[in-house]
Amino acid sequence: MPLLAYRPGSRAERFAVATGTRHPVIVFLLAAVTGLLLICAVSIAVGFLVTEFLLDDAWVRSADEELPQWLADNRSDTLTDFSYVGSEMAGRVVLPALVGILAIVFAVMRKWRAAAFAVFVLVVESATYRATSMADARQRPDVPRLEDLPVDASYPSGHTAAAVAVYAGLVLLITSRFTNSRTRAALWTVAVTIVTFVAMSRMYRGMHHPIDVIAGLLVGCAAIAVLVFACRAAAAAKELRA
Repeated sequence: MPLLAYRPGSRAERFAVATGTRHPVIVFLLAAVTGLLLICAVSIAVGFLVTEFLLDDAWVRSADEELPQWLADNRSDTLTDFSYVGSEMAGRVVLPALVGILAIVFAVMRKWRAAAFAVFVLVVESATYRATSMADARQRPDVPRLEDLPVDASYPSGHTAAAVAVYAGLVLLITSRFTNSRTRAALWTVAVTIVTFVAMSRMYRGMHHPIDVIAGLLVGCAAIAVLVFACRAAAAAKELRA
């Protein structure tokens, strides 16, 4: 997978050297854990600024409530069914199952770093979401909610973050193998459509505000970046040991 290959002299190689050229698995885990701690710290800090300062502004708070309120006011049976599908696409059943299948497929192909990417990108995203939502409690939109979830876990949107990490991460991995611009554009269109569908579904169901969704997008992107780095560091460690 070209995306997961390291370049000589890169930060990934320097990280592998700094670990004493340990086994690639150890280097991968060290990089993943270090990245996880870093994005958790940043995410919690940004969440604190959002919940404690930004949302103190009446205009920002009002604007952030408008879209969930409008979506709730325009609900219908059909749209509610669609929102359920959108939520489940990034839910606790579909994504773990998809990640498990991808990991098995990559393992059979002996693409070990791709398998690790598929599994750990969801792990890093989920851990970051949990830590941030616990540290930066925010009430969900003041509309009738369609799910019975904790009301103070609005920030960030975990479903959106997971959709970015898995679907966009997978497309990023796949498109690194293709040079055809039409193929790449088609795959990215699918990924963006899925992420948008998930994000809108969560707001429609009264679970999140737009700011929560934006934060989820950033968490998902950060999880991808951490896993790309970890895989490249592992590749560098393997080459250095050889």
